[in-house]
Amino acid sequence: MGVKDDLRQRYEQLSPALQQVAKYVLDHPNEVVTSSMRTVGTRAAATPATLVRFAQHLGYPGWPQFKTAVAAEMGLGTDAYGARAKSLVGRAADSGLAGEMFEVQRRNLDNTHRQSESALQRACAVLEKAKAVHAAGFRACFPIAFSFVYVYRLFRPTVHLVDGQGGSLEMQLRAFAKGDALLVASFAPYSREALQVAQAAKAAGLRIVAVTDSIASPLSLLADETLLFAIDSPSFFPSVAAGVAVTEALVEMLASRAGQAVIQHIDEAEAQLHESGAYLQAPRPREAPASTSVGRRPGKPGH
Repeated sequence: MGVKDDLRQRYEQLSPALQQVAKYVLDHPNEVVTSSMRTVGTRAAATPATLVRFAQHLGYPGWPQFKTAVAAEMGLGTDAYGARAKSLVGRAADSGLAGEMFEVQRRNLDNTHRQSESALQRACAVLEKAKAVHAAGFRACFPIAFSFVYVYRLFRPTVHLVDGQGGSLEMQLRAFAKGDALLVASFAPYSREALQVAQAAKAAGLRIVAVTDSIASPLSLLADETLLFAIDSPSFFPSVAAGVAVTEALVEMLASRAGQAVIQHIDEAEAQLHESGAYLQAPRPREAPASTSVGRRPGKPGH
């Protein structure tokens, strides 16, 4: 049984002081992993001694061991990017290096398909019913959110990217309204901005689709539906390829469920892209030179 499932099961038997800590841990697992014990205690309105007692009540020697268990359940490995990069040094001439990457990506796609197939239809239902759809992804997950918005906007105008550009994140969050939906992407170690967006969406009454790497991630805990994607990579940095793939599948399904009206929207959007000059136009074929009878034999057509 995982840390969070164990907490939920034991919650009613905890003292009020320990319930307060448990609630903070369940609501803010990212903060538990990234913040000091003193900071967690301040935010949870608990003393360091209470945190130690809480950890020991759950069977851990102390707070550090409990924090490690939470990190492990969130999929946070102990190897930093630099440590993982050491395994690549000296392999530049290895002919199998690229093949290794593509093989891992094939497994990622297979695992993502298996993990998220049943959730895709439910995620479609959440987004279809929304008055407006907002999408957020930061740092490595920005391509997931951007590609989702770019393609979905081809047949639905009420889709908006939340990117915080120019320090505008707080302003963009004010646009959230009850009846809207949010798609938010992040993987371990989880983006603080992604969690901030998800929490703001929850507070505003939005339904949430999380695109993430674990059902124990802080985004999944807030979400109505979760689309899991695999992030394995032989390189030093986790892969987002399967995250892009699962959102591409999501948009494909949204288009297929939208019916005939989607065809007109896509045709109009594509025509506007061509007319605006956004796409390069194919060069026109050269006109053939005017025919002449010079040098021809009488009665024979030219070629």
